[in-house]
Parts: sequence; C-alpha cells; structure tokens
Amino acid sequence: VSDEKKQMVANVEKQLEEARELLEQMELEVREIPPQSRGMYSNRMRSYKQEMGKLEADFKRSRIAYSDEVRNELLGDDGNSSENQRAHLLDNTERLERSSRRLEAGYQIAVET
Repeated sequence: VSDEKKQMVANVEKQLEEARELLEQMELEVREIPPQSRGMYSNRMRSYKQEMGKLEADFKRSRIAYSDEVRNELLGDDGNSSENQRAHLLDNTERLERSSRRLEAGYQIAVET
C-alpha cells in the first residue's frame, strides 16, 4: 500500500471526523434557535446528516473493496488478471477521491452555515 494512499485515507478520516464534530456543533446551535425558526434549520440538519451518512458509507465501501484487492494480491490470488485488478484499484481510488471531494464540499457548506 503506497504512502500516498495511506495519507489520502488518513486525510479523509480526519475530514470525516471534523465534519461529524461540526454537525454536532450545528445541532447544538439549532436547539438554541427560537421555535418558530427552528424547523427550517432542523430540516437542513437532517439533510446534512443523511449526506454525511452516505459519505461515510461510500468511504467504508471503498476501503473494504481496496483491502480485499490488496489481500488477494498479497495472497497471490490470481482469479483476476492484473488488468482487472488494476481497473478495480483505479475504480476504488477514483471512488475514494470522489468521496473526499464530496466530503470537502459538505465540510465547506457546514463551515459556511
């Protein structure tokens, strides 16, 4: 596993944690809003939490798929050709980068809110 990928995974994990913390802070702030205005912000919070859940699930799926491929490669499982393995690896890397970008966008929205 390359250092670049390890660093990317660590970076995504850090961003996910920061986003979770921001969502918690935002939830506390929403509780302090007067009841007549709270509904709109509560709906936004639900939406943000759902998006966060999707991002975490995508990230987890990417890590599991990548781990399986690395394990198969290390164990010498030649069930797939190297081209197929390379394609899967590129697909997982792309998925991880996409999740990272979505997380960064969600993080920016949370910060702006």
